[in-house]
Amino acid sequence: MNIIILLVVCAGLVALRFVPKINILGWLAGWWIAAFVFLRWGIDPPLPTSIQGMFVAILTLALLAYLSADSSHFRFVLDRFVAFTTRKKYTIPLLAVIVLLPCLVALRVYFDVTQGPSPPLSSRTIHPPPPVSIEVAGNTIDLVNDDNPYRALETEDPAAFEEHVENGRRVYYENCVYCHGDDMAGDGLFAHGFDPIPANFQDATTIAMLQEGYIFWRIAKGGPGLPSESTPWLSAMPAWEDFLSEEDMWDVTLFLYDFTGHRPRAREDHGGGGDH
Repeated sequence: MNIIILLVVCAGLVALRFVPKINILGWLAGWWIAAFVFLRWGIDPPLPTSIQGMFVAILTLALLAYLSADSSHFRFVLDRFVAFTTRKKYTIPLLAVIVLLPCLVALRVYFDVTQGPSPPLSSRTIHPPPPVSIEVAGNTIDLVNDDNPYRALETEDPAAFEEHVENGRRVYYENCVYCHGDDMAGDGLFAHGFDPIPANFQDATTIAMLQEGYIFWRIAKGGPGLPSESTPWLSAMPAWEDFLSEEDMWDVTLFLYDFTGHRPRAREDHGGGGDH
């Protein structure tokens, strides 16, 4: 569906080029609407509403900055605004705008206040059982029987192990800190845009109860890789396998445990999974 939305947005912007006598206001409105439609319906999984609002605000400021950077464009818009607010022939449209805008705001506030929370269609599993194996960059990762390939270095070659932990630190603070927080307490800058909010890794009931293969699975597959029993889950966490190497994802897993002081759950002889 997001591909269709993207094609529609692009087609709309191209069509603007063929609209006769379109002015700068038309172009700015077209770009704003196109970006809003893409942010609202064109991204899968959907962005949290708070993040959508942040991006729309940034976009609006960027378009206003573009408008004010060109004196001729700015003068054109200012002249139209003055004419719309002062000339008698625009009295009825001006009154309509003055009445309509507050009404729309009040209507949105009313719906936000009166709309009750929507319960999930079924119970949601916070730590769903992982699949037996996953494919990452053409490699099959056995989540039941395989260990973190760099964990053994902790005792066999501490210096090499520390290098992997430091690489994991870099990966975390370049990519993960914005949601999971400086101290991994699930209180990052964007944390409250998620439902549920990111897990508190400092809590002994989170990663300390999970095997490293489980953590690797959740990092690699992200929000799009959640099984149906974990939905609805308003998560913008990407599938990091699209951006990070397999080594980077194992390294950041090491760093999670090293930073929090937790130890990963030991692999059981009969196989293991997520939190039951």
